[in-house]
Amino acid sequence: MTLLEINSSFSTDEKCRELLERLRWPEGVSCPRCKDRRVSRMKDYARFECVGCQYQFTVMSGTIFHDSHLPLPVWFLAVLLICEAKKGMSASQLKRTIWGLNKGSYKTAWYLCHRIRAAMATAEKTMLYGTVEMDETYVGGIQRGHQNKPGHGKSTKQIVIGLRQHGGETRFFHAEDAKSGTLAQYIKDNVSEDVDVIVTDEFNAYPGAMKAVGLTERHKTIKHKAKVYVDGEIHTNTVESAFSLLKRGIIGTWHRISAKHLESYLQEMEFRFNRRGRSDIFVDTLRHMVTADPLTFEQLTA
Repeated sequence: MTLLEINSSFSTDEKCRELLERLRWPEGVSCPRCKDRRVSRMKDYARFECVGCQYQFTVMSGTIFHDSHLPLPVWFLAVLLICEAKKGMSASQLKRTIWGLNKGSYKTAWYLCHRIRAAMATAEKTMLYGTVEMDETYVGGIQRGHQNKPGHGKSTKQIVIGLRQHGGETRFFHAEDAKSGTLAQYIKDNVSEDVDVIVTDEFNAYPGAMKAVGLTERHKTIKHKAKVYVDGEIHTNTVESAFSLLKRGIIGTWHRISAKHLESYLQEMEFRFNRRGRSDIFVDTLRHMVTADPLTFEQLTA
């Protein structure tokens, strides 16, 4: 999907709503409250009424779009801009692109971005298998010295754990620490018990994590300290490349990310990264937006 296609195909609320209705109800409209399929379209066309419980609703009811006063063509444009931005799209840039310098508000653009991210976070995830790389990185600015490493009182850096399947998907997590127990839980929740090989660097928490999940015999270590970076299929280069893209997004696009919302940005980057070669990423994002629960501004800022 391109900007020209968006402008020609989805220039009105009616055209946008037609697509959303097909994505939300591929087998026909049903009541969000009681699931009854006996639904009639009301006079204003956008609204439906359930014959069973008399609930009136639209395609946006109970979704990420809930209670939004923005025109749907603006939503569609924002989705496309975020999906096609390799290193992310900041709320400031989105505001300037859609409304210009002196119109709209940063708050509206920021809330809009976070609702799209919340929908992306609902995407189904399968267990990783085959050869899986695992690594950790730290984000949050330049801090030098042992006392400023994560886990020490003066550090404001945040820990990000990455998993990446060779030829498959990537996972990002905002972790409280990088201890063996924490790493083991991420492996247990995301890596198949039938994984062929799990590759890490020589960070001392990994052996304990592998032992905890019963993968010691399938654990391979690449020794970066000995300046060994590739040993056949044993390396962590692909997960490190994903980290590199993430950090370019943080440094060059978003600039500052609070620890509170870091997980949301990781979910967005993960969603886009795993679909970077797909032509349907725009439609897939909209599909998640009409099936995700609402996110109020109060929830977001609580």
